[in-house]
Amino acid sequence: MITAKNNSRNPWAWIPTLYFAEGLPYVVVMTLAVVMYKGLGLSNTDIALYTSLLYLPWVIKPFWSPLVDLIGTRRKWVWLMQLIIGAGLAGVALTVPMPDFFRWSLAFLWLLAFSSATHDIAADGYYLLATTEREQAFFVGIRSTFYRIAMISGQGLLVIFAGLIQSHTGLPKVELQIAARPGTALVQTVGTNGFPLPAAPKELFIVSSVSQINISPEPRSKTEVAELLATIKAQNIARGFYPSEQKHETKPTDGWWTQSVAQPLRKFLAEHFGATKTKSDVAGNIGLVELQLSQKPVKETVLTLGLKSGDKSIGLIEGARLVFNEQNWNQPATVVFQLDPKLRQAAVAVYEIRSGNIALSWSLTFFLLAAMFLGFGLWHKFILPRPEHDQPSAAGSSGRFTKEFFLTFGSYFRKPQILAMLLFLLLYRFGEAQLMKMVVPFLLDGRELGGLGLTTGQVGFVYGTVGIIALTCGGLMGGIVASRYGLKAWLWPMLFIMHLPDLVFIYLAHAQPDNLFIINACVAVEQFGYGFGFTAYMLYMIYIARGKHPTAHYAICTGFMALGMMVPGMWSGWLQEIVGYHHFFVWVLLATVPSFIVAAKIPLEKEFGKRSANP
Repeated sequence: MITAKNNSRNPWAWIPTLYFAEGLPYVVVMTLAVVMYKGLGLSNTDIALYTSLLYLPWVIKPFWSPLVDLIGTRRKWVWLMQLIIGAGLAGVALTVPMPDFFRWSLAFLWLLAFSSATHDIAADGYYLLATTEREQAFFVGIRSTFYRIAMISGQGLLVIFAGLIQSHTGLPKVELQIAARPGTALVQTVGTNGFPLPAAPKELFIVSSVSQINISPEPRSKTEVAELLATIKAQNIARGFYPSEQKHETKPTDGWWTQSVAQPLRKFLAEHFGATKTKSDVAGNIGLVELQLSQKPVKETVLTLGLKSGDKSIGLIEGARLVFNEQNWNQPATVVFQLDPKLRQAAVAVYEIRSGNIALSWSLTFFLLAAMFLGFGLWHKFILPRPEHDQPSAAGSSGRFTKEFFLTFGSYFRKPQILAMLLFLLLYRFGEAQLMKMVVPFLLDGRELGGLGLTTGQVGFVYGTVGIIALTCGGLMGGIVASRYGLKAWLWPMLFIMHLPDLVFIYLAHAQPDNLFIINACVAVEQFGYGFGFTAYMLYMIYIARGKHPTAHYAICTGFMALGMMVPGMWSGWLQEIVGYHHFFVWVLLATVPSFIVAAKIPLEKEFGKRSANP
């Protein structure tokens, strides 16, 4: 290994900040963007597809990694990429409040993803040049720790920060009490003219037609309920309360793939694995509440409804997320509650109407990130050492370098049993790749959609803080047992410990608990198992990379690792919206089977991974 003395700069001054800056953009692109787009009203299909495609720069980064060697120093690449990352984050912050926010924010996220992948190449190469072998051994745990802190910050603290802004920029919360009361009249008509508003209100607030409604638990005709619901939904759409839905209704002419594959597959899945349908001709009775604003809002105002407490037999089936603006603020948006058809006795549930400036919260969050990376770029420009060997390759040797680059690629694919190895890299996380894209939408979606109805801040704590801590603990435990007994001895236990905890999401989708302790415990169990089992994957990449070109071969492994996450994640939202969360999580568990099959086929030396084993 080539090492060089640095200019006596203490590694503590730059290694923690370097690896914090390396981890943060990745988690922003992969997780924070999912939370943001979900809050801004995008469908699970669009969120999963487009955020999964953002894995592409990490898939193909080995192909442009030679540029980092040929052009400039790694030191310069590091701080320059950090400034470009900051520009990308500022771009997201500026475009989120715009009408066409999705297209433009996604473009800046692509810039962010490519800059981050390039930063990874430069930072890891620079670390090897700017530290001695002794320092590399000492700081390997430090760099990993600060990378994990970046994950906690991105998935946890920043999400909580956005949630706090939402809760403090919204209108006063309003509670609705929904009661099942025998003998109450059935709803026959849908209102069209609204209801009287307070005279000359001085402040903007949410106005509800009633604060309490009683619904008869007597079942009624399924056809009648369906017709009423269709009328209400059409009315809400016509009045602009679902702008994102209207926006996506107009689509280009369907091509061969859509007509011949996607549509027939969607129809088959919906008929055989969609939400459970009862053969009964009756449905649970419904109750209606109309909502308006007291006065014209300055900016778009989003209202969300969620169950606060009470009987889960009283569900919300229409109006979970409503967008009010200057055109529709004084028109009534209709919210529909429905009783479980099996409910016969009296019951009560309390729903809460929340609001908040979602666009502002994410804009401020990304501005904060942009300021951080401006600071990182300036800090590292002046603080990073200047290693003697951190020099660009000579221009005259670029042809030879390119030749060696392709020879290195060729040697990777000529490894014995490379097909089994590649299938392992692609399929080991086949189920987990789909699960990870839908965890945040599941936690955020309302209970009427099959989710848990958590707030943005609660998701930041559950998944981004408790989950990451459990993930880290699982990874540490996996590393300990693998180093003591070897990877071969623990490969199958790691497979089971990684995949079996996916059962907790089947439970969560079925039971929909509102106890945060239970939700935290379930997420912690799943994340601990994932962290423990992922150790096997990381070690096997090291196993594959052994030989003449370990650094380059490991980089190729990371590309296949990213590809194994990107492709399954792309269709996960589409599938979930067809079959629902319950069946989707069952599918995730079944999708873990290929990992067991390929694990049985891979080559693996018995002593590999043991602390005492010779390399």
